[in-house]
Amino acid sequence: MKKYVMAIDQGTTSSRAILFDRQGKPVRIARRDIQTSFPQPGWVEESAKDIWLSVVGSIEEAMEEENVQWDEIDSIGITNQRETTVVWDKKTMQPVYPAIVWQSRQTASLCDARSKKSDFIFKRTGLRLNPYFSASKIRFILDHIKNGQKRAEKGELLFGTVETWLIYKLTNGHSHVTDVTNASRTMLFNIRTRKWDPELLKIWNIPLKMLPKISPTAEDFGQAEFFKSNTHICGAIGDQQSALFGQTCFAKGESKNTYGTGCFMLMNIGDKPILSKHGLLTTVAWEINHHVTYALEASVFMGGATIQWLRDGLQIIKSTPESEKLALKVKDTDGVYLVPAFVGLGTPYWDNDVRAAFFGLTRGTSKEHICRAALEGVAYQIADSLRVMQDETKIKLKALRVDGGASANNFLMQFQSDILNTKVQLPVCVETTALGAAYMAGLFTGFYKSQAAIAKNHRYQKIYTPKMDKKLVAQKLAGWELAVASARNFKPHK
Repeated sequence: MKKYVMAIDQGTTSSRAILFDRQGKPVRIARRDIQTSFPQPGWVEESAKDIWLSVVGSIEEAMEEENVQWDEIDSIGITNQRETTVVWDKKTMQPVYPAIVWQSRQTASLCDARSKKSDFIFKRTGLRLNPYFSASKIRFILDHIKNGQKRAEKGELLFGTVETWLIYKLTNGHSHVTDVTNASRTMLFNIRTRKWDPELLKIWNIPLKMLPKISPTAEDFGQAEFFKSNTHICGAIGDQQSALFGQTCFAKGESKNTYGTGCFMLMNIGDKPILSKHGLLTTVAWEINHHVTYALEASVFMGGATIQWLRDGLQIIKSTPESEKLALKVKDTDGVYLVPAFVGLGTPYWDNDVRAAFFGLTRGTSKEHICRAALEGVAYQIADSLRVMQDETKIKLKALRVDGGASANNFLMQFQSDILNTKVQLPVCVETTALGAAYMAGLFTGFYKSQAAIAKNHRYQKIYTPKMDKKLVAQKLAGWELAVASARNFKPHK
């Protein structure tokens, strides 16, 4: 009897394999960390080979610890860091350049050179012209390896976002395929036709033969031959869309925010794409049985990574949970603001040139004030995003469903509720990104009967409600707006 669906959750800092049962409960979690490199300021890279090995290791550990055999696993669902770009040699199946991570700004000049095409790109893709997305990363790699363009045109090189790379390796090179959610993050995908767009390919001079086949999110992506298994990969979905699905945001207007390395707030907008006028992105949420659901997305580049900076950069905390304890040692930030624009600002500003900045520092400023200001800086960015999202859709948010590592921080979640003036709901199963991929695969096979049945599994462990005086909220938001404006106006000499 099939007992589990396996979810592969390949993120920026780690890869995890999680076994879910029929009630959507995680039975076993195995994790492998990934090394990230920063070869130049603004550059962020990882080894695609190490990503693959970390996935293999986590799968093997999860199965060994639970003593699970492959014939007990119904299917595999994959979710992944989305825009991160891998290019590999078709013959050798080896990467030809480090994976360029979604956070990286090393392709900014390539985007700047195409600035006159920004409106056209936005209308075709729902995305802002930005180094965040995959197209410029592919172009960069082809420009920085020997005979890159010629090899791509000959069909010797293949491109994939991370799920495509993993599927290719798991199927021993038999499936070069992506799903619509990841395709919609490449800046090469027409959001209305749901196909690779010839004019976008021409703008970036990227050969079509490099690109994978586009499939629905719930689909048979191939057999996991690498493990000599008959189990098939039956779901693939970008991590943020997967969290939206895992949070059972199945109705129009329902929203979630994931506090991962970055923060990503998505709202289900139904079966028609809406193009934002104020900095939001339009993306495919999922495609099931030929029915497509779209989402509006706000992207914050520095979420949990801001807390990691407190730990690794400033070294004022030894672990990320310590940030909450430190922040609660003071009653407020004493007027200190941190604009955490370490790699620029995302929604709604899309400013690549702004850099992180503290404001309001005095001789009395302590590490506790700095830590609290950093956590609040994460929440303020979400408030910016929600304001725009509500203005665009005319939908008043009733509650924000949250997940990701930093959602365990009680101070941050309460401040988020206060500053948004809305309920913040933390689910019992916080592995919602992996859960969304498991649900997607299990829906395809029938392991999970329906979305209605899935929704019945969803429970909350904690609900935060607004407690802060509204006048104080207004003062804090006004201070934040001034800090952001000041940071954006500061242009240091290069």
